[in-house]
Amino acid sequence: MNGMIFLLFIYAAFTVNIVLQCALGIKGVVESKSPINIVTYIKAGIIFFTIILLWFFFSKVLLSIASGLFIYILLFPVSAIIYDALEYIIFNFLVKKDAKSDSIINFPGGITAVAVFICINITGSIFFTIVLSLGFVSGIFLINLIIREIRRRAALEAVPVFLRGKPLVLVSMGLISLVFTTASLLLFRMIGNG
Repeated sequence: MNGMIFLLFIYAAFTVNIVLQCALGIKGVVESKSPINIVTYIKAGIIFFTIILLWFFFSKVLLSIASGLFIYILLFPVSAIIYDALEYIIFNFLVKKDAKSDSIINFPGGITAVAVFICINITGSIFFTIVLSLGFVSGIFLINLIIREIRRRAALEAVPVFLRGKPLVLVSMGLISLVFTTASLLLFRMIGNG
């Protein structure tokens, strides 16, 4: 049981990185040069709570009322609306910071929609949804750490002129996505057989 929870956590971290490489928030990872700030942590927390809230809504409340394709049609707009509402409330009334400042998370409505889609189809309990949500959020930070290290090493070593900056980051993210896709599929098979 503990091994399966660990595999589920790592699977979620790898899967959210695949989502990031598929243009859902890739701009923030590619262009962000500042260190991770408080806005990024708050946005990650909002993503975490939005995933859990929407999983409960879609899998427990809405599934008892209607099922099938209707749920998946509503998933993206409802995720974007709920995330934006939580972000507005937290940043305007509680934290009093600018939500648009430099952050590695640029398209959180899409990230939460994909994460909720995965949670609805894989998990059946709140515990596994929390584990997946933590994995998704940690995956956002993992890809940021990898890309920052690639940038740091590229600044220290001789890199061809046409690969400096964003092209090197995009090529690196493509290669990372291949590795993470393979690892994610292997972990998913291990979870399914476990």
